Amino acid sequence: MIKIENVYKSYKANKPVLKNINLDILPGDIFAFIGHNGAGKTTLIKCITGILNFESGAITIDNIDIKKEPLKCKGITAYVPDNPDIYEFMTGMEYLKFILDVCHLNFEQKMTQIAEMAKTFEIYDSLGTKISEFSHGMKQKLVLISALIRDTKFLVLDEPFVGLDPKASKIVKDMMKEYCKKGNAIFFSTHVLDTAEKLCNKVAIIKNGEILKVGSMSEIKGDSTLEDAFLKDDKNE
Repeated sequence: MIKIENVYKSYKANKPVLKNINLDILPGDIFAFIGHNGAGKTTLIKCITGILNFESGAITIDNIDIKKEPLKCKGITAYVPDNPDIYEFMTGMEYLKFILDVCHLNFEQKMTQIAEMAKTFEIYDSLGTKISEFSHGMKQKLVLISALIRDTKFLVLDEPFVGLDPKASKIVKDMMKEYCKKGNAIFFSTHVLDTAEKLCNKVAIIKNGEILKVGSMSEIKGDSTLEDAFLKDDKNE
């Protein structure tokens, strides 16, 4: 479980980006985090993953405090950023080996899983190629593979469908469902509201660093669509 309690974050004095955020992501959840650009989505994600510090509040992952034991938290959490800015001097396979080495996982034992996922994403034949020659979509697929082969308890994804073609997007959705069926959890930001509505069981809406609404998907959208519910809340602000 990821528990976020009263998290406050600012980049400048008296200009908060996150205003006392409270969220619970439970085992089995596919939890959508939606809001306008600049609302605070990526900032919170970077706080959860230990990339950014925050002034007050607490974030625990499987009852482990991200500030007190960041390496333990990172060991059970995989993160895919919105921009796959990865080491372009490596080949795709070298990058996957590097990630596994950093996480103290056996590369040889993961080869079958790597091959299966790379073939599913149709980049298997490109794993020997330098990443500098990859398209944005290929880089996104490689980073997703690097996250999923770690077999962590939690996935934190920032706009995971950006740059993916329809077939790859469907593959990722199916993988996300299978991942959470095992009792794992996913927290991800997205602007693709129809996808979030169909895929997620929970959703939180953030605006100007504050949570406007949080709950089950059915509670938040009611009798309308998630897009309509989101736009209605935005208009009423």
